[in-house]
Order: sequence, then structure tokens, then C-alpha cells
Amino acid sequence: MKDDVVCARVRLQPGSLPRVRAWAAHLHAHRADALRTLDAEGVSVESVFLETGADGDSLVYYMRASDIQAAFAVAARSEAAIEQYHREFKRTTWLEVNRLELLVDLSS
Repeated sequence: MKDDVVCARVRLQPGSLPRVRAWAAHLHAHRADALRTLDAEGVSVESVFLETGADGDSLVYYMRASDIQAAFAVAARSEAAIEQYHREFKRTTWLEVNRLELLVDLSS
């Protein structure tokens, strides 16, 4: 069975870039915890890119999981500290999420 893939552009609130960088540093510092939560969610890859443009800053999220909807459901129910931190980060920095259309996925 082929994995699910999702990519989204997340428009950030103006002035939130310091908080975004602190969040990324927190994830790096708590890598083992983050990887455990991804494993519990069935996520094999989660990458986040920063895009800066004339209309502000955005994050571009790429995620691969055995079942994306199940991964989101597990994350929503998780009581792990790293998940709670991430939910608070999203609440205070995210303005809008737009899923991108997958055109090509070349994985073996």
C-alpha cells in the first residue's frame, strides 16, 4: 500500500518569525520526543520549510504517513508534551492553511 502524502502552505501571523525559529529550535532540542510522536502517528517524513515573500512569511509542510487522516487524529488526541507545545505554537502563529495539489510523487 502506498503512503499518503500531504503538503500545505501555512500563512503566519505578522511578526511571528522569532516564535517560529524558537519552535524549530525546540523541535531540534527534543528530537527524540518528536520522533516518538511521529512514529505513534504512522508518519515516516515530516519536513517544514520557511518561505519569505512580499506578502509575509509562510511555512511549507510536507508529510508522508501510512494514513494521513489517522495521523492527524492520533496527534489531536496526544497528551505528549511535544504535541501540546506544537498545538500552542499553531494557535499563536498560524493564520491560514492551504493544501497544495500533489502533481508528482516519485518514491520507491
